[in-house]
Amino acid sequence: MTIHIPRSLTLSYREPCVVTWVSPQGRGPLIKSHPSIFIVQVSGTTSDNPHPSMSKTELEKILQKIENIVTEAHKILQLLDLPSCSNVDKRQIVATNSRGVVTTVAPPRVVIGRDEDRDKVIGMLHETVSDGQAECSSALSYSIIGIHGIPGSGKSTLAQYVCAHVEDGFHFEVVMWVHVSQNFSVHTILREMIEQVTRKPSPQFDSASALQKNLEEGLRGKRFLLVLDDVWYSKDVSHQESLQQIISPLNVGKAGSKILATSRTLDALLALGHVSCIPIPNLDDDVFLKLFMHYAFEAANVDERDRRKFEMIGADIAKKLKRSPLAAKIVGGQLRIRPNIDIWRNARDRDLLNDTMGALWWSYQNLNEQVRRCFAYCSIFPRRYEMDPDELVNLWIAEGFISRDTGEEMEDVGQGYVYGLVSTSFLQPVGGNKERYTIHDLLHDLVEKVSGSDCFRVVDGWQGEFPQYVRYLFVETCKSATLTDKIVKLRHLRTLIICTDKNDTALNKKAFEDMFMSLRTLRVLCIRLWSTETFLFPESIGRLKHLRYLSYQRNGQAAKIILPSTVSKLYHMQHLKCLSIVFSSCEDLVKLINLRYLSCLGAMDFPNIGRLTSLRTFGSFRVKKEAGYELQQLKYLNKLQGTLGIHGLENVGSREEALEANLTAKERLSHLILGWDSDGLQSCDADLQAEVLEGLRPSKYLDILHLWSYNGSRYPDWVVGVQVLLLLECSPLGAIPKHHEFSAHLLELSIYSCSWDALPNDMELLTSLQILDITECENLRSLPKLPQSLLHFELSDCDRQFMRSCEMVGDPNWEKIQHVRTIIIHPISEPTHSP
Repeated sequence: MTIHIPRSLTLSYREPCVVTWVSPQGRGPLIKSHPSIFIVQVSGTTSDNPHPSMSKTELEKILQKIENIVTEAHKILQLLDLPSCSNVDKRQIVATNSRGVVTTVAPPRVVIGRDEDRDKVIGMLHETVSDGQAECSSALSYSIIGIHGIPGSGKSTLAQYVCAHVEDGFHFEVVMWVHVSQNFSVHTILREMIEQVTRKPSPQFDSASALQKNLEEGLRGKRFLLVLDDVWYSKDVSHQESLQQIISPLNVGKAGSKILATSRTLDALLALGHVSCIPIPNLDDDVFLKLFMHYAFEAANVDERDRRKFEMIGADIAKKLKRSPLAAKIVGGQLRIRPNIDIWRNARDRDLLNDTMGALWWSYQNLNEQVRRCFAYCSIFPRRYEMDPDELVNLWIAEGFISRDTGEEMEDVGQGYVYGLVSTSFLQPVGGNKERYTIHDLLHDLVEKVSGSDCFRVVDGWQGEFPQYVRYLFVETCKSATLTDKIVKLRHLRTLIICTDKNDTALNKKAFEDMFMSLRTLRVLCIRLWSTETFLFPESIGRLKHLRYLSYQRNGQAAKIILPSTVSKLYHMQHLKCLSIVFSSCEDLVKLINLRYLSCLGAMDFPNIGRLTSLRTFGSFRVKKEAGYELQQLKYLNKLQGTLGIHGLENVGSREEALEANLTAKERLSHLILGWDSDGLQSCDADLQAEVLEGLRPSKYLDILHLWSYNGSRYPDWVVGVQVLLLLECSPLGAIPKHHEFSAHLLELSIYSCSWDALPNDMELLTSLQILDITECENLRSLPKLPQSLLHFELSDCDRQFMRSCEMVGDPNWEKIQHVRTIIIHPISEPTHSP
């Protein structure tokens, strides 16, 4: 069993147990309001009395003592007021049956003026029928609370703030957050709910009823909180029916479950059923001024002698913003990066600030001209669309929105644009995750007005005509051949993004043939299909001579495509993304000399890739004993970044040949995978492998190194100079280099399927090591002295006796891991016997 106790307390118990301290930096099941807990795993027999010599009375006393300790731990941790740890990786789960909850949206780092509103909503969430809920809702296991107010008034922020304070895993066993919006998909929302309940990818059911049944299974008997963010009202009966399809499975939950909904209108909330509604109150003038000044002055470099002047001008500006939190955030963000008295005075004197939209328009106009153009392009995406910043920058580059006057790389300029939009809140991180961004609805309204007829979006059920001069088109569904007939008439189209679902049949090879023949100005083509078939592009793709960005994905993943020889005419191509590419001619790709990104899974199987000197990414490279596949093909690809895999290293004949890869010059590589194929190792002796690995020395900026099937006689010093090292089917590591600059870097060491008899005896020299993961190493019998820095120790699928010794109190192996905060020893599954 698993018991949570505070570290300051002790436990006297004669049964063998493993005690683990879990910190916010560790790898435990970090319950957000209790991020520092003890995990006690009590191991014993499966009988009712785990210790034959212990009486039932003694056992009851011990269990009562443990229960008291847990109660005291809860009180102590509340007094500590420790910060929450919301961004916990899935690998950090220790107790799989923990009642921790999941949300998709985190609150802003600072919330001003909403504490009283938060407490009021939380009080309503904790109410039950007996506390005064209306009788008409007593037949349901849940009740509904609604927050309504004008756009930008802070409804979603308040809901986020509430969730951050109820996610203790005790009152609500499950917390779900879904964004509804004006046009929503029942299937998508049900899948999101299922994934948040089960913590697993949702099954791809075809029908809503199958999804509802799956959701019911996950929620049955659990008290839940569901947040429905941004619910819209519509008189359309189908809209109401769709909302009921989302809500109908929820009655299997435990009594006391709640739905918290936010909406711009009261009618939208009332349409959900019996709802206790709360209009979001305006902030009073003093609180709003404090909020505005927070955004305007946070981290701003302002001379203290001028601060008083800024505060007086800022107070005048705040009065014009009509207490809109969104306007305070946007305008304040713009002024923060312009700490100039004259600029602030000009802002104060502008009539545009007299309403929220005017304030947003003023802020937009103060963006750099190129940044404005890039942001306007974002209106092509649906509301609350989650944008990948790297993908966004690549789209901007393909459209020619980014220029480099100073010799700076276009990607770096684009990331600067993203940073500027984020710092002024035009782009907002999704759930605190800086890998995905979205646009607030009011800003989306603004940018749609700015882009005019240049950008257009086709939603399900749309019927009509496209603007004649539309340039950027996003198609959310493609069910009609009439739609593709209309698309081919858009002679000025530069971006075409098409998403389909299982029921879309109009997008076939003939439709692509027609589009390629007509859309001669196309620069960006993104296709996201549900089809599982390999797609053969028609030869007419060669007519798209301006094409710079081609992405073909299936079910959210890159898919396999076959490109004809005419693709070699696409000299401007910069980005090619798919699961797997087959070229009609091996020489096709190397003619695309401007190619910057080749995003594919698996090794690139075409010769002379070294000619593509502009490449930033291309997955992995396989060395062969054939012309055009030599390791020296990598020599001049010094712009490579991110992850690079090099396989077939048994075909490299010397250290000098390995040096030809020139990995030292590739300073933007952060993750390197080096692999030897086990089938070819017979012709590659251990000393040669060691020389090759030494010659492959990467840049000192490399963070992650994976070695596959390396059986060299030694490891070069630089191997433990990385931060993360994974060894798969490799020879023993040997002695740790005694150079401080190497041993002080390694943070994580993972050892998989290695036939080692022992770990290095001087492991304690790795003074920065925090994570040690050992899997399927069946010959290991003992642990050496481990470094005191170690925070996380994980052991699985190794020798049974060795694993048991690490759990047995008093065993030398057990003693060597007692200083480690998180210990995970996966249960050994007993072999099954056929009857």
